[in-house]
Amino acid sequence: MKKTLLITGGTGFLGKRLALALKDEYKVVLTGRNNKQNLLAKKFTGCEVAPMDISSIESVRDTFREFKPHVVIHAAATKFVDLAEKYPMECIDVNVVGSQNVARLAIDQNVEVVVGISTDKASPPVRNTYGMSKSVMERVYCSMNGKTDTKFTCVRYGNVAWSTGSVLTIWKKMHEETGVMGTTGPEMRRFFFTVDEAVNLVIAALNNIDETQGKVLSRMMKAAQMEDMLKTWVKHKGGKYEKIEGRPGERIDEYLIGELELPFTRELKYDGITHYLISFNEKVANPVSVGLSSANTEKLTEEEILAIIDNPPAEEVN
Repeated sequence: MKKTLLITGGTGFLGKRLALALKDEYKVVLTGRNNKQNLLAKKFTGCEVAPMDISSIESVRDTFREFKPHVVIHAAATKFVDLAEKYPMECIDVNVVGSQNVARLAIDQNVEVVVGISTDKASPPVRNTYGMSKSVMERVYCSMNGKTDTKFTCVRYGNVAWSTGSVLTIWKKMHEETGVMGTTGPEMRRFFFTVDEAVNLVIAALNNIDETQGKVLSRMMKAAQMEDMLKTWVKHKGGKYEKIEGRPGERIDEYLIGELELPFTRELKYDGITHYLISFNEKVANPVSVGLSSANTEKLTEEEILAIIDNPPAEEVN
């Protein structure tokens, strides 16, 4: 009999792809607070869905009691940097209190494993409310590990190409409507990750839980300067781009491993790929020597950028 895997935020871009990747191995249950999106996710994945609002502990309790998950992937979040600056209360309610609710009910219901989905914006130096909220989630989950039989881990990565509200989806809409793409920071550099790579990182954390529990797992990731992405777009697809007003909470570079985390971070290989395991309060014997940022990591080539631009993942029809 298959174990039950519950994905919070399961109606989101990543949640649905995790469901497709894992539904042969697990009985997957997707949860979200928007019932229209729940119906679309069920149609897209063929998995069971249930309404759940992580900011309500009673909602989480009801759902966990009904489905009794063995594994929980906690992907639910409010993730727009500018909105989190404007409406910080909602960001805290969802990303901090919601994560806390999931952790408490996972322990209460004897969930075996919880994987929290984090972001490069959570690594030091934290620049915005969204990043701070995710940093708190990382700390909470890693600190809860070892207190009960439930094993907690987190994964941390950069921009998932073509995810909901990502820069590529915004540029595509601008390009189709006016031919002019706006950028708040052509000089900014960002990590870019395909959704398949994001899914594989979560699976790596799950498959190696005895090693990843109580820690944050990240991996080697390439980056690109926004202007290089735009130049490649214009060269191959036409149109033009222009600089527009910046948004609150933005920064020039992102960090997968901050300088303060170096003594607590070691390098390891999963499936031949370089990964990084961060243990907040436990120094490691052979720490990495240099933090990983979008400034010093390997850059995406024009061919790699074009492959990302040309291949938006299949999406369900509204």
